[in-house]
Amino acid sequence: QVQLVESGGGLVQTGGSLRLSCAASGRTGSNYARGWFRQAPGKERDLVAAISWSGVSTWYADSVKGRFTISRDNAKNTVYLEMNSLKPEDTAVYYCAQGALSRGPVGVDYWGKGTLVTVSS
Repeated sequence: QVQLVESGGGLVQTGGSLRLSCAASGRTGSNYARGWFRQAPGKERDLVAAISWSGVSTWYADSVKGRFTISRDNAKNTVYLEMNSLKPEDTAVYYCAQGALSRGPVGVDYWGKGTLVTVSS
């Protein structure tokens, strides 16, 4: 089992920044992708950013390209999501995930409980 715990969410004004962290514990293993999904009220859970085990490969949703940066520190078993130039439409619960993320939510092996990001206009 793997436990993923997110932190760093909160309330920020439009144009502001936040940094989310996802700390993993348990039998984390190796050679897996990790990333961030988000879900706004009444909407589906969508992949926002993903990063390979090595950190060499990253992927971003078009809506966040150029504003969000995903990174990981395998020594600390932690993945980060740096979010800049935040917009009200970024408001959602952000979930850390591990697994075959290119398949969307169905490919996820482990989920965190989520952290709320609210961007005020």
